[in-house]
Amino acid sequence: MLKKGVLCATCGVQYDETGQTPDRCPVCADERQYVPASGQRWTTPEALAAQYANEFESLTPGLFSLCSTPKFGIGQRALLLQTPHGNVLWDCISLLDDATFQQIQALGGLTAIAISHPHYYSTIASWAEAFDCPVHVHEDDRQWIMQPSSRLSFWQGDRLDLLPGVALHRLGGHFPGASVLHYPTQKLLLGGDTLLVTPDGLASFMWSYPNNIPLPATTVRAMGEALEALDFDALYCAFKDSEIPSGAGQAVKYSVERYCRALESCQMPGPR
Repeated sequence: MLKKGVLCATCGVQYDETGQTPDRCPVCADERQYVPASGQRWTTPEALAAQYANEFESLTPGLFSLCSTPKFGIGQRALLLQTPHGNVLWDCISLLDDATFQQIQALGGLTAIAISHPHYYSTIASWAEAFDCPVHVHEDDRQWIMQPSSRLSFWQGDRLDLLPGVALHRLGGHFPGASVLHYPTQKLLLGGDTLLVTPDGLASFMWSYPNNIPLPATTVRAMGEALEALDFDALYCAFKDSEIPSGAGQAVKYSVERYCRALESCQMPGPR
């Protein structure tokens, strides 16, 4: 069900069909990602469908995870949020096959797709066409679109009311348009990796995750102020098990303090 056009095997982003394979993937050439030491590699929709399958997992009532197995590209998961006003796919994965399409249709289809930042653009043009819905991408990250589509909707500013009771909030940091999805009815925040849950059950904020390049403390403080204005108890991020099922609001607040103190004074805070 994927449109024609090669995919970067490292990040999973699809490129518009031109008859020629691109020389490089600008998404991976950027310092927030990487080109493997073995060099730039490409794959095709046909090869992807032959080698991978998608798995669904129920995370909490009304929230499902979709991820490809074995791991492809960055290895992120997409999250499907069910609401009384329609379903939202938060972030995206590269593989869209018939089994995935049928499973999502059985869950009520998609009313909208929203993307946290360019690393998860994957095959959004194909998903939008298959489900006949718009894809919401922040205007500040438009330059990273590699497969144009009339279904792309570029939003501006710091907030977009996506559906009744569902809003996108631009935090910046990782990318200028990096955003989170807030569903206050369930006190739920979907973070992509605008912020990312850490192994100790807190959160961190990075300019480049794979290359371990931090954000300035001033940027993270501003992100923390925006997050503190949102009422959420659960946080689900971009990768399997990257989640805080309860107490996430306080955990994120402490995480901001921990991060900034470490950068500003090189002294880590004591135990919580």
